[in-house]
Amino acid sequence: MAENILVENDGSVQLITINRPDKLNALNKQTIQEIGDAVRTADASKEVTAIIITGSGEKAFVAGADISEFANFSGVEGGVLSQQGQNTLFNVVEKCQTPVIAAVNGFALGGGLELAMSCHIRIASDNAKMGLPEVTLGVIPGYGGTQRLAQLAGKGKAMELIMTAAMIDANEAHRIGLVNQVTTQEELLETAKKMAHKISRNSSVAISKAIQAINDGYRDGVDGFESEIKHFGDCFETADFKEGTTAFLEKRKPNFPGN
Repeated sequence: MAENILVENDGSVQLITINRPDKLNALNKQTIQEIGDAVRTADASKEVTAIIITGSGEKAFVAGADISEFANFSGVEGGVLSQQGQNTLFNVVEKCQTPVIAAVNGFALGGGLELAMSCHIRIASDNAKMGLPEVTLGVIPGYGGTQRLAQLAGKGKAMELIMTAAMIDANEAHRIGLVNQVTTQEELLETAKKMAHKISRNSSVAISKAIQAINDGYRDGVDGFESEIKHFGDCFETADFKEGTTAFLEKRKPNFPGN
């Protein structure tokens, strides 16, 4: 049984809450494993059509990694830590075929921002603060931060934020494209759920293929346009495509079977 996260369902939307409020929801090895396992389980479920990840309390989404776990690591151990973390959680979230929304409810620093960036969509409360302060510890972001921040906010902005270790507020994060939407703390979860349920009304098969095609555009050695062509063609073989086009022609709402 998970000790550091809470999992609950709102219809077909699964809410994963990181629950270490006394540590500002900092990511230790166990928590990384638990979130990764929960995301994998949700992704494998036919009943779950969207996932929301948030933090408990009003202060922090995730205030960073648990530094006490790796303060005395060697270079080899540090590399293994980064690789295991990415394989266990961050890459799992990014490649998840079920849409994942980060509801950023406060501080999202270091590994916390890296987790939010690995999600497909980010909604932030207006009290949220975000940054990658790793260089103040003599290290760099190791859970995909150098790559995903550049993809979302641009190379120049990523260089600036990482090298200065600056912390930005939700409105600035929205301005630079780091978050999709800003709302109040009180409305954050409902806003995320509303978006998740809106997504859930569409074809889960088409959404999963869209996620793959978009991600492929950022993979070395992969032509995103070729990926789009392949996944576009694959959609024509699905029951969802048959239902979607039939519903359109019959002027009714579709009832997607999800295959």
